Amino acid sequence: MTRRIVAGIGFAFTLSASTFAQAATTDDALVTRGAYLAKAGDCVACHSAPKGKPFAGGLPMNTPMGRIYTTNITPDPSTGIGNWSEEDFDRALRRGVAKDGHNLYPAMPYPSYAKVRDDDVKALYAYFMKGVEPVNQPNRASDIPFPLNMRWPLKLWNLVFLDKAVYQDKSGKDVAWNRGAYLIQGLGHCGSCHTARGIAFQEKALDESGSAFLSGALLDGWFASNLTGEYNVGLGRWSEAETSQFMKTGANKHAAAFGAMTDVINHSTQALNDDDITAMSRYLKSLPAAGGTNAPRYAYDLKATKVSLTRPAGDAGAKVYTAYCMHCHGADGAGFAPILAPLAGNPNVMEKNASSLINVTLNGTQDLVIQGVPAAYPMPKYSPVLNDKQIADVLTFIRAGWNNGAPAVTAEDVAKLRKSTQAAQ
Repeated sequence: MTRRIVAGIGFAFTLSASTFAQAATTDDALVTRGAYLAKAGDCVACHSAPKGKPFAGGLPMNTPMGRIYTTNITPDPSTGIGNWSEEDFDRALRRGVAKDGHNLYPAMPYPSYAKVRDDDVKALYAYFMKGVEPVNQPNRASDIPFPLNMRWPLKLWNLVFLDKAVYQDKSGKDVAWNRGAYLIQGLGHCGSCHTARGIAFQEKALDESGSAFLSGALLDGWFASNLTGEYNVGLGRWSEAETSQFMKTGANKHAAAFGAMTDVINHSTQALNDDDITAMSRYLKSLPAAGGTNAPRYAYDLKATKVSLTRPAGDAGAKVYTAYCMHCHGADGAGFAPILAPLAGNPNVMEKNASSLINVTLNGTQDLVIQGVPAAYPMPKYSPVLNDKQIADVLTFIRAGWNNGAPAVTAEDVAKLRKSTQAAQ
C-alpha cells in the first residue's frame, strides 16, 4: 500500500514537473516570438532616447501642437507598464488608451496597430513583461501648452478616425501578399510616416484602397518617400529583390536610407526573416502608382551635366558640387552604389518636395549599422561649412543634373529648414 502511495506521489511529481517544463517552454517561445514582433514594430526606435536605455522612453517627437516625449514601456512597476494586465496593454496598443484611462496622442501609431491580431498582441505582451529589462525612469510631460494639451478631444478623434477592425486576409491574394500587407499596414506602421495626413492629423488612407496610402508625406523636416509604383519618385523602377535589399541593408542601386528610415533599418527590417521581407516587398510592388508629378519617365542623360562640370565648373551649383560632392557621388552622378548613393535618377532627388535633400545636406546622416558593422561613408553635415545660398545652388544643380528634372531649391527654403532643425536639436 505504501509503495502504491509513493509510486502515485512520484507519478504526480513527474507529471507536474513535465507540465511545468512544457509551460516554461511555451512561455519562452511566446517571449521569443514577441521579441521578433517588437522588432517588426520598431518599438525600440521610438521608445528609447538617444543614449538612453531600451524602451525607457523620453524620445522627443515634434507634432503640429508641440513636442511630446515617448513613454517608458519597460516592465518597471512604478514608472513603466509592469503592473499592466494584458487587457491594459491591448487597449493602449490597439485603442490608444492608457491604463489610467487617458488617451494617447496618435503619434503613437495605434490606428495601424489596431490591425494586429490577438495572438500577436499576446506575444508582444509576454515579451514586454518577461523579455525586457525594467528601467525606473519617470515619464516626461509634453511641452504642448494648455488648452491644446487636453486629452478628451482624442476620444472624438478616435470615434471619427480609428478603425478597430483586425486585418483580414484579402481573397484573391496569395499568402505572401497578405502577410506583407499585414506587416506593412499593421506592426510595420509604414503609413504613419509615408502617408499624408489630413487637417486633424489623421492618415488620409490606411491601406491600398486609398490613393494617398504610402504616396509620400512631409514629417518633422523630412519627406518620407513615395512607396507606390510611381515611376520617377516611387518604387516603379525597383525590382522586388531591390526592394528587399533596401529593407535588409538600407541601400541599393537606386537610393540609400537617411533620416528616420535609418532607425527603421537599424532596429527593425534588417532583423526580419527573408520570408517576411519578401512578403513586404511583394505587397509594396503591387501598389499602383500614386503621387509624384506628370513628368516624363526618367531616362539617364549625362551630356549637359558633364559640360557643366568641365573645369572650371560652369555655374555656382556645379562649383560647390565639384568641391564637396563629386568625390563621393561622381561626375556621372552614379555614386558607388550601394556604398555611396547615386544622385542620378534617385527618387529622393527627383521628389518635388526637397525637404529631405536640404535636411540631409545640412545635418548629414546617422550611421547605418548592418549586422553590427557601421556604414563606411555616412553623409557628413554641411551646415557649418556651406551657407544657405551654396546649399540651394548645389541642390538645384543636382536636381537638374543627369536629367533629374526636379524644381530648383531657394536659399529661403534652406534657411527655413536650417532654423527648424537647429531648434529641434
